[in-house]
Amino acid sequence: MANIIETVLAVLTSTPQRWIQLAEALPSEIFHRRPAPKEWSAYECLQHVVDTERLVFPLRVGYLLRGEEFPAFYPDEEGMKPKGDLSSLDLAKEFSRLRAESIQILSKVGPDKLGNRAKHQELGLVSLEEMINEWAGHDLIHTMQAERAIMQIFIAGCGPWRKYFSEHIIA
Repeated sequence: MANIIETVLAVLTSTPQRWIQLAEALPSEIFHRRPAPKEWSAYECLQHVVDTERLVFPLRVGYLLRGEEFPAFYPDEEGMKPKGDLSSLDLAKEFSRLRAESIQILSKVGPDKLGNRAKHQELGLVSLEEMINEWAGHDLIHTMQAERAIMQIFIAGCGPWRKYFSEHIIA
């Protein structure tokens, strides 16, 4: 891959707008609908990425640049707590605001710092390069998870075409 920082920044820059578009376009009941009892709704996925933007990724950049040990993040214990009565759109805008701050932080990191290592409480020694790859992957997986949750209402209503969605059905 060319410049991993630029590539990760491209993903991180695009994600907030995707969330805003979904939140603007969809009725609240679809955005909040869980696809199955133990699965997250799109809103819960968005709340999780907001939590990680507040509590995880930008802080990890700092830990890794300083070479300091850093804690694991347990979303069920540390995140997903209601932050008030935010609408889906307001939460997406909050994510966008937080992400803009994170992009400023990551934009200041030079390629010479990618090899910086620090001990993650659960995973052991990790590098800044590994962590920023995880950050981009984390963004994409939770956006896909949200879209998959939203998709369920349409799969349920598509009749004989349902068979074409078999690998996307959440039971």
